[in-house]
Amino acid sequence: MPEMRFAVRWPDGSETDHYSPSLVMHDHLAVGETYAVDDFLARTTRALGEASERVRARYGFACTSAMAEEAAITEAAKNRGDGAVLVLRMEPPLASSGAAS
Repeated sequence: MPEMRFAVRWPDGSETDHYSPSLVMHDHLAVGETYAVDDFLARTTRALGEASERVRARYGFACTSAMAEEAAITEAAKNRGDGAVLVLRMEPPLASSGAAS
C-alpha cells in the first residue's frame, strides 16, 4: 500500500510535514489550494480515517500511524490562528491517470 507525505503552511506562517499510510489524501486536498483551518482539519480527519480503514481492509487492523497523525494535525492546528492552511506539497504526486490507493 503506497504511503505519502504532505506539507502545509499554517495561518501563522509555520510549516509542518505530515504522513498518510495511503494516497487517499489526494482525494481531499490539492497542492497549492488553501483551506480554512476547520475545513482542513475536517478533510484530513476524514482522509486519515479512510486511510486507516484501507489498512484494516488489507491487513485486518486499523492503522495506528494514521490515528497518531490525525492527533498530531489537530494539535498542530491549536493556536495557529484563524485563516487559511496552504498545501505546499504532496509526495508522491498523484498520477494523472490513476486513482488514489
